Amino acid sequence: MPEIKCPKCGEVFTVDESGYAAIINQVRNDEFHKELHEREVQLKKEKESELSLIQTRAQMEQEKSTQALKQEIERLKAEIMTVTKDKDIEKERSLSTLNQEIERLKAQVQSNEQAKTLAVASAVSEKKDELVEKDKQILLLENQLKEAEKDRLLQEQNLKDKYAFQLKEKDDLIAYYKDLKTKMSTKMVGETLEQHCEIEFNRLRATAFQNAYFEKDNDARSGSKGDYIYRENTPDGINFISIMFEMKNEMDTTATKHKNEDFLKELDKDRNEKNCEYAVLVSMLEADSELYNTGIVDVSHKYPKMYVIRPQFFIPMITLLRNAAANTIQYQRKLVEYHNQNIDVTNFENKLLDFQEKFGNNVRLAKEKFDKAIEEIDKTIDHLQKTKEALQSSEKNLRLANDKAQDLNVKRLTRNNPTMAQKFAELKK
Repeated sequence: MPEIKCPKCGEVFTVDESGYAAIINQVRNDEFHKELHEREVQLKKEKESELSLIQTRAQMEQEKSTQALKQEIERLKAEIMTVTKDKDIEKERSLSTLNQEIERLKAQVQSNEQAKTLAVASAVSEKKDELVEKDKQILLLENQLKEAEKDRLLQEQNLKDKYAFQLKEKDDLIAYYKDLKTKMSTKMVGETLEQHCEIEFNRLRATAFQNAYFEKDNDARSGSKGDYIYRENTPDGINFISIMFEMKNEMDTTATKHKNEDFLKELDKDRNEKNCEYAVLVSMLEADSELYNTGIVDVSHKYPKMYVIRPQFFIPMITLLRNAAANTIQYQRKLVEYHNQNIDVTNFENKLLDFQEKFGNNVRLAKEKFDKAIEEIDKTIDHLQKTKEALQSSEKNLRLANDKAQDLNVKRLTRNNPTMAQKFAELKK
């Protein structure tokens, strides 16, 4: 049986198994409760210490967070103030510079507009005066040309009368023509009428026609050509007369006889294509015609400035037309001068219009640049406004964060956290 010694009296006694177990249980329960009580006290102290530490740490963290938030808020406020002040200063500078540039451009545009208006007004006035003067000159030249044309017609009529008087005798003319034809038949063996006219002209070229051009027409690009072209210019290069000649002849034994009218249309076509003023048909056709045997025949009623002559009137016809045209040289020279002056006026107008167009383009480009600059300034102002709004929104968010930090307490921290709520509740108890 187990023996148990009393700690107080020292007596030893024995107990059975059940009693020993009861004593053990009793001692164990007392020790356990004592130890448990001590443990609870220790845990309570540890809990209080831990809660105090947690509270101290939370308070320190809160103070640090609050202080940091306050410092950040102050820094952001200072930065916002600095940025806002800089942006306002920059904006004022930009607006001031822009206003100065706008005023300068306005003054420049106004000055250019005034200069343009004055230049246009002056040019228009000068042009009107020149046109009035030119109209007077044209009217004077037209009157002089009419007088010259009257003189030419009078001289031409006098010459016609002169030749008509000289050839009034039909029989004498027929006898002269037959005699000439007989001479030509014997003298010009193997030669054509073209060769005869060319020889007659070359006899007098060195003395009477030194500056004249008289050559065969070899240009058949249009399908036809005349026989000879006569042109003569003044020493200063003004062409005052041009004649297209066509020579027609046929043998007496020819079965089919042609008429002079058969060749007038083609002669007029050749004259126009070669840009000649007069057209002359030198013909030996219709030998028995009283109309063509009397002298120079004017067929201008059918084709302008066209004549039909016999070969003996070849040189006189050139002389007649040449002398009549020589009287108009001075008027043609004035017309050429007036034409050149008109070209100068036209060039002046073109230059003025070109200046106006280029000036308008420069004004348009300046206005586009000005509008673009205004648009860019508006964009910059809008961007600065958005930056300002973003900074203001950031300040608002910082203020809300500060408010939330100020409202932070133990109750809010332990909400929906039973463990921490229980510990703080025990701490309060």
